[in-house]
Amino acid sequence: QVQLVESGGGLVQAGGSLRLSCAASGGTFSSYAMGWYRQAPGKEREFVAVISWSGGSTNYANSLKGRFTISRDNAKNTVYLQMNSLKPEDTAVYYCNAASSMYVRPGDYWGQGTQVTVSS
Repeated sequence: QVQLVESGGGLVQAGGSLRLSCAASGGTFSSYAMGWYRQAPGKEREFVAVISWSGGSTNYANSLKGRFTISRDNAKNTVYLQMNSLKPEDTAVYYCNAASSMYVRPGDYWGQGTQVTVSS
């Protein structure tokens, strides 16, 4: 069973950037597709991005294409989310997720989340 710990959240001004990290332990990281989800206050959790076990394939929420980039380093058991040109509506708790496939959304394993706040 894999454990996931996110980091890198914080307060940033609109137009700024943040890079989130998610460190995995307790499982075979390279066997999981990894995803990011987010949940804004009063809203349901939504899909942000996913990356295949090899890193060769990615998929994004349509509204975020071009601003967010997901990547992974299997040697470090870590997945990243680079967020650029941040907007106040990107404010949310961001969660890391591990799944058996890119097409399983979400997978069974979640991190505790990291808060991202974008000020206007």
